Amino acid sequence: MNELDQFIKHSLKEKHYLRYADDFIIVHHDAYHLAEVQRAIEDFLASTLRLKLHPDKITIRKYSQGVDFLGYVTLPYARVLRTKTKRRIMKKLRKRICEYKQGTIAETSLNQTISSYMGVLCHASSHKLKERIRHECWELIKNPDV
Repeated sequence: MNELDQFIKHSLKEKHYLRYADDFIIVHHDAYHLAEVQRAIEDFLASTLRLKLHPDKITIRKYSQGVDFLGYVTLPYARVLRTKTKRRIMKKLRKRICEYKQGTIAETSLNQTISSYMGVLCHASSHKLKERIRHECWELIKNPDV
């Protein structure tokens, strides 16, 4: 993917390009420009790397609608966790709490899981979500019926 990075930065001269593994975003104020860049990238990938962009995973949208990238949605004045990511976190936390209560995992393992998710939330505007997770975890751990 280094070849792609070099092409986008040096040949296309895109200033606002970000890539993590095989996901990338380019931010620009002109939708027409982004469509041209997309075509150039598709041509480069096909001819040089023998790769294709996934057609269902390409979007050109206004920045005010939010940029969905790596589990977060970045808005002009905030970064929030993607709804699907929130649901996945809550489902996995409930599962880990059940495992703890059944004795299949230790308390330290449960605490590490909770801390890990809190670390993910530190990168987002998520005070209410952190409080909700703390409250739900406490309730699930203390409730004998779960």
